[in-house]
Amino acid sequence: MIEVISDGRARQAKLARIKERRIAADAGLLSAAAEIIEEVRRRGDAALLDYTARFDGVRLRACELRVEESALRESAARVDSRVLGALRASIRNVRAFHERERAESWEMETGRGVRLGQRVSPVDAAGLYVPGGTASYPSSVVMNVVPAQVAGVKRIAVVTPPRTLSQTPAVAAALVELGVAEIYQVGGAQAVAALAYGTETIPRVDVITGPGNKYVAAAKKLVFGAVGIDSIAGPSEVVVLADETARADFVAADLLAQAEHGEDASAVLVTTDSELAGRVAAEVARQAETLPRRKIIECSLADFGAVFVVGSLEEACELVNELAPEHLEINMRDEEGAAARVRHAGAIFFGAHTPEAVGDYFAGPNHVLPTGGAARFSSALGVHNFLRRTSVIRYTREELNETACMIAALAESEGLDAHARSAMIRLTE
Repeated sequence: MIEVISDGRARQAKLARIKERRIAADAGLLSAAAEIIEEVRRRGDAALLDYTARFDGVRLRACELRVEESALRESAARVDSRVLGALRASIRNVRAFHERERAESWEMETGRGVRLGQRVSPVDAAGLYVPGGTASYPSSVVMNVVPAQVAGVKRIAVVTPPRTLSQTPAVAAALVELGVAEIYQVGGAQAVAALAYGTETIPRVDVITGPGNKYVAAAKKLVFGAVGIDSIAGPSEVVVLADETARADFVAADLLAQAEHGEDASAVLVTTDSELAGRVAAEVARQAETLPRRKIIECSLADFGAVFVVGSLEEACELVNELAPEHLEINMRDEEGAAARVRHAGAIFFGAHTPEAVGDYFAGPNHVLPTGGAARFSSALGVHNFLRRTSVIRYTREELNETACMIAALAESEGLDAHARSAMIRLTE
């Protein structure tokens, strides 16, 4: 079910296949998303209603786009009490973690009355995309809404395909618990366009976050610049870094947990111990037998799963850095030593008792993480995604008199004489 690979050439071939699954700028996909976006910009609500009927099979009137609070609460009331208790605990943990991310405005004085600083302020409005179907997760609602609230965003709008709230009471419950009331039943690229540019019913926002299908991802890519976005999310992935001290059944369970996300998910074990590799492969096959998503798991592991056996810890860590995984689990005797060699990972889970699921649902750090190797240059979703930093500069006459000639020299070197004059003219006061 999952291939054990120790040969270098075979390893490179498998790595290439794993990397190929990452989202590419498909011209046809971008063109389709662009057409939808333009229609929404041109026709507003009418386009949203047409696309909702076409893609979701639901006919709505414009007055029905916004979800009534009574309907939201009716759906939320159906959630299992055990799930509701877990949601409340998760929200507390995620909020406590993100409170530590708060950034404060600051100011400094550099002499002669010069004051420099930075004002930190939240964006006015944030939009959250909540996917429908099998990918509608209440945990994603928590992870996207909480940092926006901690940042101080006053308006949070949610878009989600029709039927999501009625079919997934836990999503409705998460929204109620978080106090989010502005919710629209529209999905796909058209929902992203509505958030980015606004329609008669849906006011525009400043930042769009949240996962979605490939059309949603393409639309977010296209509207970036008109609004901010969190990232272009790709298929989910985990790398487990383990040695002979790791438990094969634990490692196998974590690989399977990742593989059940979808046929394009990637689950990889990197180990220096060939015996562990064999035991994990056997455990994966055994445990998969009883899982409801077995067919999805089999496809995922066959195409994008692997057990890589390497010769040293250094080689193992370089392989991890090459993949720059969304999630990295370290199950080794010297976990801190291994982590010190890892430069690229979205989140790191230490030890046998920290499965990825702890971070996905409960611990507190955000589970919206860079995928597809983007951990080389980007980070988890956080409070910073909903903040702006405005530079503040206050010069005095004395300081400008002292520095105007230098400012003018730099401006003139760039051929910007009016810039130079704007500094020098003040010396005649």
